[in-house]
Amino acid sequence: MKAFADLYRRLDRATATRAKQAAMVGAFAAAKADPAQWASAAWMVYFLSGGKPRQTVPTRLLRRLAVEGSGLPEWLVDECYASVGDLAETLALLLPEGAGDDHASLDHWMRERLLPLPKLDEEERYARLSLWVAALPESRRLVFFKLITGALRVGVSRLQVVKALTEVAGVDESRMAQRMIGYAQARRMPTADDFAALVADVEASEGAALDAGRAYPFYLAQSWQRPLGEMQQALGPPQDWIVEWKFDGIRAQLIRRGANWRLWSRGEELISDAYPDLEPLARALPAGVALDGELVVMIPPAGETRPDSLDGLAPFASLQQRLGRKAISEKTLRALPVALIAYDLLELGGQDLRGEPQRERRAKLESLVRETLDRGGRLPLRLSPVVSAETWEGLAEIREQARALGREGLMLKAREGAYGVGRRKGDDRTDVWWKWKLDPMSVDAVLIYAQRGHGRRSGVYSDYTFAVWSAGADAPQRALVPFAKAYSGLSDAEMREMDAIIRRTTVEAFGPVRSVTPTQVFELGFEGIAASKRHKSGIAVRFPRMLRWRRDKPVAEADTLDALRALLPPGGEE
Repeated sequence: MKAFADLYRRLDRATATRAKQAAMVGAFAAAKADPAQWASAAWMVYFLSGGKPRQTVPTRLLRRLAVEGSGLPEWLVDECYASVGDLAETLALLLPEGAGDDHASLDHWMRERLLPLPKLDEEERYARLSLWVAALPESRRLVFFKLITGALRVGVSRLQVVKALTEVAGVDESRMAQRMIGYAQARRMPTADDFAALVADVEASEGAALDAGRAYPFYLAQSWQRPLGEMQQALGPPQDWIVEWKFDGIRAQLIRRGANWRLWSRGEELISDAYPDLEPLARALPAGVALDGELVVMIPPAGETRPDSLDGLAPFASLQQRLGRKAISEKTLRALPVALIAYDLLELGGQDLRGEPQRERRAKLESLVRETLDRGGRLPLRLSPVVSAETWEGLAEIREQARALGREGLMLKAREGAYGVGRRKGDDRTDVWWKWKLDPMSVDAVLIYAQRGHGRRSGVYSDYTFAVWSAGADAPQRALVPFAKAYSGLSDAEMREMDAIIRRTTVEAFGPVRSVTPTQVFELGFEGIAASKRHKSGIAVRFPRMLRWRRDKPVAEADTLDALRALLPPGGEE
């Protein structure tokens, strides 16, 4: 635990990427040199690369510990928590320093202490918690409570972890990214062998790891946001690019190696069990194939279907009904069947194709899809169709059709480009994937509730709930109907100004939430919209954010529910 607490503290204090990288390299190198630390180092890598510890003690017990351990009244503890904005940090600051003689390893803490806690009754959990806190040095307390609450967030990216391990292991970065696939899956129990495999030398037998169905690191697209007039100069002619639709689904890799098949999400979660309707497709593929594509709900009409036909493509809201389910009923499988829209071929005949030009991979993909559908009949597989135009202006016109077709825009892929690792940076690069999305949909909405943020925004009201009018201004009676929450889009200066307004206009407080007098209008942007029976407004929007503060617009002139409904895709009304 000491090594992880020291590393966490260094990462939390560092602001420079180079300093964070150096801290991780030092910690991983020290662990590599001492096999006794491998098991704990495996947990360190798990947490730093995005693995989430589950909360093992209910919040009510932690609040009780804060009150009884500090001797402060409950109202003052609540005020401290509201000011700090993080329960783990509040506990670490309030509780008195203990004896500090516990030296158990991180692996021992996780396996023998924290993970078994949920099986104990409440009083036993509280007793153990109190005992451990008293024995922990102050320097390890924050990490301890972060692990207890499941709120362990560290300011490093997965790519930084890969780079640090690459330096320690002395292997190629792409190979390390491959080793890391699936490492941070939920509820995984990393072991000493896992860390040893990460930092091991390259051996000829390493390719055997692929036989287990491990995916390749996903190649991520950059967002193209420059003006249309600059595309010819920056990217060259459209003929240098393979242009496809950008679909609104879930990125996935479908792997078939030997008799096994696996489905991996972009978040590197193994999701095969959640999509059993893809098994016939996986069995129809030849061994040694890895497809990259988009999972969507597709209800094809009766009759023959072309490989690139998207008839029956359902909106993302349909796919949402399949997400997070541990068991899929036959009724759901029939009503919401999924399909894979394939847009890249990463492996064929067991050979890694990622270094080949995009045009060659595309030709092989087209052939594979055609042959698979010829053999297997009506399989849940589609080929991502290519769109084309002589000019960028012509492609822009095609792009404007995306929303009506239930798509997000266009994808631009250099014909001669290889399949990379992660997201490649640089505005003027012509060998990357670009996502050329439509501008977000937007409405003018009224701020009606506010809540304090977390972390550096813990003392500021930064999380807002927005509403639109139930009817137009000429209606005899109308009300503001909440429909979305957003917290991004304002500068720090604007957020401080908004915080002062919220405090002045508060009508009522509900715990950490304040209702305010409706005085402020914001242009709220979002990527998608769907009808929803779960929301009071009957509308659900995706990825809402504040585009601008409409200081020029009176509250009475904000948009209505009818304006939101008008943005629903065809057939989107329930």
